[in-house]
Amino acid sequence: MARHAEQLEREDALSRTIALVNDKGGVGKTTLAVNLAGQLAAADFTCLLVDLNRQANVARDLGYRDTPSDDHGRNLFDAITGRSALLPIPGVRPGLDVAPGGTELDDLVAWMVTRMGREGPAANLALANALSPVAPNYDFVVIDSPPEATFLVDLCLYAAHWILIPTRSDGAGLDGMENVAKRFNVAKQYNSGLSLLGAVLFGTGVRSTSIHDEVRAQLESAFGGDSPLFSAFIRFSEKTAQDGRRLGRLAHELEEDLAAQPAWWQELRDGKRGSRISSTAASVASDYRDLALEVLTVLREAEEAAETMPSAEGAQ
Repeated sequence: MARHAEQLEREDALSRTIALVNDKGGVGKTTLAVNLAGQLAAADFTCLLVDLNRQANVARDLGYRDTPSDDHGRNLFDAITGRSALLPIPGVRPGLDVAPGGTELDDLVAWMVTRMGREGPAANLALANALSPVAPNYDFVVIDSPPEATFLVDLCLYAAHWILIPTRSDGAGLDGMENVAKRFNVAKQYNSGLSLLGAVLFGTGVRSTSIHDEVRAQLESAFGGDSPLFSAFIRFSEKTAQDGRRLGRLAHELEEDLAAQPAWWQELRDGKRGSRISSTAASVASDYRDLALEVLTVLREAEEAAETMPSAEGAQ
């Protein structure tokens, strides 16, 4: 009974935790996680972004890599392993705190293997236990999961209430999505609140409607017929992606930079030949706004349905 109460308390604390997962790398998980969290914070929600990736590209995307506040994942490792409380970097953006990742997470898989040998699948609750004390301080918690690291992805599945699956339209991205579906059902035995928020196409063509239909069919096959593919998608723009990572700027921040950028002929006249923000930044920023709005809409509808469920049962 006490264990059940503890589980319900943990799941309630993490009820607005969204993990971006896909077993395949290169499908846009980090870029989506950073920009989704940034959009939510820009809309006046408080948000915690958790970087569970040793590559720590979140630090590059948000511009804090190798600053004094970047501990390369040491505090996150200590929090997951029970050595200390989670202490995110405050105010990386207004309303956005970050639990950094990095090379200090290298030993986490070995720690998980040892812990699994003692506790079995329940060991996968370690991230949930680290997050649950701080999650109520935020409107949303967004987790960026690492690619091709089964133990660490399972940590995300056992901690999140919602999973959002980024995928490209190629076979490898879709295979990674199907692999997540298999472990999703196992994780629900320990994290009963776990639900599929949906899948989102990343780096796709604006007019690739037939490809989008194929992805929707594969998503339904993997998770069941009630599996949403978001209508919002992130279009392909290599230059905007490069600009963001080079400058440590989010898509909507690049959009602002673009609006303030002098015309090319003015720079030429003044003898300035610096690197310019791509004009596609505005379109990509619009895609992320559409995605954030759709995420909020789906969450609101799900929460409203959950609130009416008890009264509906009582009326029967």
